[in-house]
Amino acid sequence: MNFKIGVDGGGTKTECILVDATGTIVARHLAAGCNPNVAGPDAARQIVTDALRALTASVTPPPALALTQLFMSGAPTFWQEFAAALTGYGRVSAAIDSLPALELATAGGPGLVLHAGTGSFVAARAPDGSIHYAGGTGWRFGDPGSGYELGRRAIARGLLELQGWLPASPLGATVREHTQLAAGGDVRAVTRYYYQHAEPNRVIAALAPAVLRLAAEGDPTAQQVVIESAAELLELALRVAQKLFPGQSLATVPAGLSGALLTHPVVLDALRVRTPLALTPITAAPIEGVRRLLQRAT
Repeated sequence: MNFKIGVDGGGTKTECILVDATGTIVARHLAAGCNPNVAGPDAARQIVTDALRALTASVTPPPALALTQLFMSGAPTFWQEFAAALTGYGRVSAAIDSLPALELATAGGPGLVLHAGTGSFVAARAPDGSIHYAGGTGWRFGDPGSGYELGRRAIARGLLELQGWLPASPLGATVREHTQLAAGGDVRAVTRYYYQHAEPNRVIAALAPAVLRLAAEGDPTAQQVVIESAAELLELALRVAQKLFPGQSLATVPAGLSGALLTHPVVLDALRVRTPLALTPITAAPIEGVRRLLQRAT
């Protein structure tokens, strides 16, 4: 029996699956994030190589591999070169990590997906079948709706509260408590903490779950932060849809929402009244999109 391997490689984790001819998952392996822009090229290469070895080693006897598909974040050319040099895994190809989410949103048909997780992007399949990608430029340049962007907006608000220019809120208190400074620290100490941290993108993004929790609990300040961040990504998706589907009612264009921010009830309700797009939350994990793509691959 010929088997197939699928890899969902992101900045936070690398997830691998081995499927049989029926599309059933027979083995899984989870490893650290492999985005070369974050982990570095050498580490990224080693993480994926080790993960593939661990995945195939978990099956006895060793599987006969027909193909391996890599859906990877960061530096498409890097991953295409990696795929070209990989041997012993059948026919190997590399594509951008947005395709599994797009598959879950449109089932191979025209439409688009908005994703907000570690990073954010809009991916779309036009009526002619061509694939398009928007955003996803990384935490340094925005990534609206991403974990980093939520943390950044929360800190910006919290610092103004500490300066006394905005009313105090649970969000501002959370920003200060996140630093774990003695007595919470004053505004200068809190600012220094975030600027001088060895991994600023990681520590800022780590605020995102707390912001979403506060929004779910009804804190209006947190709700404003998450809605404004998500709305920026929605504006990008609307521009993409208008360009790719001219003359078509946007209410008929499938538009999936992927990630904890975009599927948050508060955010979902706020976005639906701001756009003609038919927004549908995606509940399946990206690796399910990988599995479906493997099943359709020949």
